[in-house]
Amino acid sequence: MDRSVAGIILAGGQSRRMGGGDKPLLSLGKARLIDQVVSRLGPQVGTLALNANGDPARFAGTGLPVLEDTVQGYAGPLAGILTGLEWAAENKTCRALVSAAGDTPFFPGDLVERLTAAAREGPGAIAVASSDGRWHPTFALWPLGLRDALRHFLVDEDNRRVSAFMERHGFVEVEFPMIEADGQRVDPFFNINTPDDLAEAERLLQSLQP
Repeated sequence: MDRSVAGIILAGGQSRRMGGGDKPLLSLGKARLIDQVVSRLGPQVGTLALNANGDPARFAGTGLPVLEDTVQGYAGPLAGILTGLEWAAENKTCRALVSAAGDTPFFPGDLVERLTAAAREGPGAIAVASSDGRWHPTFALWPLGLRDALRHFLVDEDNRRVSAFMERHGFVEVEFPMIEADGQRVDPFFNINTPDDLAEAERLLQSLQP
């Protein structure tokens, strides 16, 4: 655990391909999808919160603070990251924020450790996870000093592209290995978008359990 790093779980997606509703509240194994994500990210950070709009009571079972976007309108993942940065900046012991998607239950247990190590090699840079030659912009470490620039980018420029913000401010990529399960290679950043994805996640969860 790195106590100087805060974590934000982006749980505010609109889940159109799942038929609407709160995708992170779907059942996965003996828990909910959000519980799987919390159990992975929680031990890696000093403090943790969820980003979601609407009634926070629906996430009460997580025991975590639920932060609404600090910008108006549904502005996508960058709004959640900005919210997380501004929240983390209020904690004097925090120096960076790690973001994670609330629909991705198998991300690495050393995510924060490796992102933090990469960020030390490029001070001030964003460290972003990648796998199998593809980067995952919602899984990244963000220096708290970027929050004003991100608010300007999102609000004044009305630009919602996570990758565009990263490219402007500099980033380092951190490659994570694929997961081996039942003789298959599975992306650790496999995310659940459809009912078929949820069924695949159930099969993967069973195969990964000892």
